[in-house]
Amino acid sequence: MSKPAVSIAEPCTIAIKDSDQHFPVNRIFCVGRNYAAHSIEMGDNPDRDPPFFFCKPADTVLSGNSVELAYPPRTSELHYEVEMVIGLKEDCVNVSAEQALKLVFGAAVGIEFTRRDLQNTAKKQGRPWDMGKGFDGSAVIGEMTVFDEQSLPQQGALSLQVNGEYRQQCDLSDLIWSISETIAELSTYLTLRAGDVIFTGTPDGVGPVVVGDQLFAQCAGLSPLKAKIISA
Repeated sequence: MSKPAVSIAEPCTIAIKDSDQHFPVNRIFCVGRNYAAHSIEMGDNPDRDPPFFFCKPADTVLSGNSVELAYPPRTSELHYEVEMVIGLKEDCVNVSAEQALKLVFGAAVGIEFTRRDLQNTAKKQGRPWDMGKGFDGSAVIGEMTVFDEQSLPQQGALSLQVNGEYRQQCDLSDLIWSISETIAELSTYLTLRAGDVIFTGTPDGVGPVVVGDQLFAQCAGLSPLKAKIISA
C-alpha cells in the first residue's frame, strides 16, 4: 500500500525592489540586545559582551510593504521591535569581519514581534522561549533592496511609529556590534547559507500593540513598511 503524499508548503520569500524576483528565505537569525539603550530597558548591561542569537522558523515571515498581522493566540502582550534585516547570498563559515559584507545580498526594514508575556514566563522558569518568538507572522519584512559592500547603509535613521506616534528611533551607527561583526560572529557557530536572514537588533522603545494599531517602519536607504494588527 503506497504512503499518502505529504503536502509541503512553498518556501517563504521576500520581494526584491525593482525586480519581479523574490529572495528565498532559508533560516531566520535574530541578534538580541544589540543597541545599548534597549539592553538597559530590558534589564541587562550594555557592555560589549559577545552578541547572542536566537532563531525563528522560516515560515514565520510575513513579507510586503503593507501587511496585516493577525493578533496571535496565547498572548495579551504582543510587542513590536523594529530592525534592519540582512539577507545573505553566499555560504560561509568563520568569515572575518573584513570579508563579511561581501556575503550580503541586500537589506530590508523589518518588525520582529514577540509574545512578551510568554517569553518572560519562560525566562523565569529557566525554559526555552521559542514560543514567545516563533509564531505565525512574527517576522514581518518589507521589500528587500540589493546592495554591495560599499553601498549597504550602516548609518542613518531607523524608526517605528504606532498610530502616527514615534515609539522607536535611533541611528544604525548606534549598533553595539556592526553588521559585519555580527555576521562574522554568527559564522563561528555554524555554516551560514545563502538565503539566511538576520534581524540585526532593535533600539529602545519596544512596547505592546493591540488590534487596530497601525505601524510604520522606516530605515535609511530602504523601502518603508506598513503593518496593521487585525483580529485573528
